[in-house]
Amino acid sequence: MASFIFATDMLSNTLLHRLWVGIGWFGVVLLLYLSLTPQPPEIPIDQGDKFGHAFAYAMLTYWWAQLLHAGRQRIRLAAALLALGIAIEYVQGWTGWRSFDYYDMLADAIGIAIGWLTAPPRTPDLLALLGARARRSP
Repeated sequence: MASFIFATDMLSNTLLHRLWVGIGWFGVVLLLYLSLTPQPPEIPIDQGDKFGHAFAYAMLTYWWAQLLHAGRQRIRLAAALLALGIAIEYVQGWTGWRSFDYYDMLADAIGIAIGWLTAPPRTPDLLALLGARARRSP
C-alpha cells in the first residue's frame, strides 16, 4: 500500500508532507481500532454506525487524495480502502464481539466515493495551500 501512497512531488521531503502522511496513518490506525474494539462509540441516530463508516472512509480518502494527483494512484487508494473495509468486516465477524455486515461495506464504499468527489481538483488542495503558506512564512 505504501508504494503508491507517497507522491513524488516537491513537498516529498518537507516536514509538512511527513506530518500529513503521519496524520493519515494515524487515521488508518484509529479506523482499525474503532472497527475492532468490543465497545465502539455509539452515534445516537438511527443507523448511526453507517454514517460513521461513510464519514471515516470519506475523510481517509479525502486526506490521502491530497497526496495523490494521478488518476491511477487514486484508483489504487480507493481500491485499497475498500479492500480494508471488506477485510475489517470479515475480521469483525470472527471476533465474537462484533458482527459482519454487508451494509457497512456499502457505507464504506459510499464514503470512499464522497471522499473522491470532494478531493482536489473539485475542492482546494489543502496540502498545497499549507505548503505555499509555509514557504511564504519567514
